[in-house]
Amino acid sequence: MTYDYDLFIMGAGSAGAAAASKAASLGLRVAVAEQEALGGTCLNRGCIPKKLIVYAADFALHNKIATDYGWSKSSSHFDWTQFIHSVHKQIDSINRSYQERFEKTGIELIRGHATFADTHTIKVDGRKITADKILIAVGARPFIPDIPGIEYAITSREMFHLPYLPKRLAIIGGGYIGVEFSSMMNAFGCRVTVVDTDETVLEGFDDEIRTCVQESLSKRGIKFVSNSTATHIKHYEEGLLLNVSGKYKKTIAADTILVATGRAPNTKNLDLENAQVEVGEKGAIKVDEYSRTSQENIFAVGDCTNRLQLTPAAKAEAVAFINTVFADRPQTVNYGDVPSAVFSRPEIASMGMTESQARSEFGDSVKCYCNKFQPLMHQLASSEEQAIVKVVVEGESERVIGIHMLGEHAGDVIQSLGVALRKGITKQDLDDAIAIHPTTAEEFLTLD
Repeated sequence: MTYDYDLFIMGAGSAGAAAASKAASLGLRVAVAEQEALGGTCLNRGCIPKKLIVYAADFALHNKIATDYGWSKSSSHFDWTQFIHSVHKQIDSINRSYQERFEKTGIELIRGHATFADTHTIKVDGRKITADKILIAVGARPFIPDIPGIEYAITSREMFHLPYLPKRLAIIGGGYIGVEFSSMMNAFGCRVTVVDTDETVLEGFDDEIRTCVQESLSKRGIKFVSNSTATHIKHYEEGLLLNVSGKYKKTIAADTILVATGRAPNTKNLDLENAQVEVGEKGAIKVDEYSRTSQENIFAVGDCTNRLQLTPAAKAEAVAFINTVFADRPQTVNYGDVPSAVFSRPEIASMGMTESQARSEFGDSVKCYCNKFQPLMHQLASSEEQAIVKVVVEGESERVIGIHMLGEHAGDVIQSLGVALRKGITKQDLDDAIAIHPTTAEEFLTLD
């Protein structure tokens, strides 16, 4: 049978765009359907605008210690409206580069919502299109808890379109989104309260790192309501009231309430049943190690599956899919060595096993090397800012199986060390390396 395209991709986010570009380079006939802005969540309402806000907030944090470095006090004003306008202008520019790349490489961009008619047929706003292979890369959406008054809250998507900075911000959820926004908005002068169902934020990261970042944020004035659950939101004349139950039963007054309780696969309204594509918990599409669904010609990558919800992982899955299916080079993704970062201040980054994960798998053969110290920059400022570097090793060879850091440029440091971790370095390899001094990264090479 002759199809309209060799590959049809549902979604032009990071994963979909990566798959399209790779497929087009192999000479395939490729089409991509997208109903929103190109680039997906990461570009338009996630990684990129968030990191730009982090940079803006850094100016406020550095200004607080500027006098310790000899700068005279000066009045300053942050214009949120002007800043957000600049952010969206930059995003629009990147959007255009996506479209230009598609046009240059011969990828057809079809605007509209794609749904399945059958295993080889897609409908986009009434138009029927056939394809030999279909890739689902529709990403995820914010998960909204079912509590009374939730319609008064916003998600991370709306945070990038706030017309003004709230004076009081309540955040439901202590994951990376909640922690990052708590850090940023606090730096801008907002009074921030974080409600989390756990005792400590950032479940899944190393316990020492989690504890230290929560302590650091608390010292900056962020309030944490731990082991508690949001139960009700009410609107009143002066703003919003968030009712909380659990370890703490209280009412929190806020101007804005951010829901940051995770993300759910964006698989509703795709008519997956027409193609007999199986889904699992929370609507996640079931896939095998090669991203194949229950149908042999339909694949899925990224946040719409039941795997890691990280942009680089999604892009790696997309490239592996193309290599496997079209380049005759079967390839899988190793999820055990995927680095991750939280761009709060202080910054967090991690790769490999946490101490608790390592001890659960390897028992007494695990050893940890850790150093908690005050960064040089904050020593002159006499602040209480702390940094942590931690290495988890296993066996007599002290093979490194986990690296964790809290502190300045943690993401960049762990990214570089992560390559060495994948190559199987040992603690002795770190000890034998010559460091750059003075840096925070050198602490990894001087651990006792």
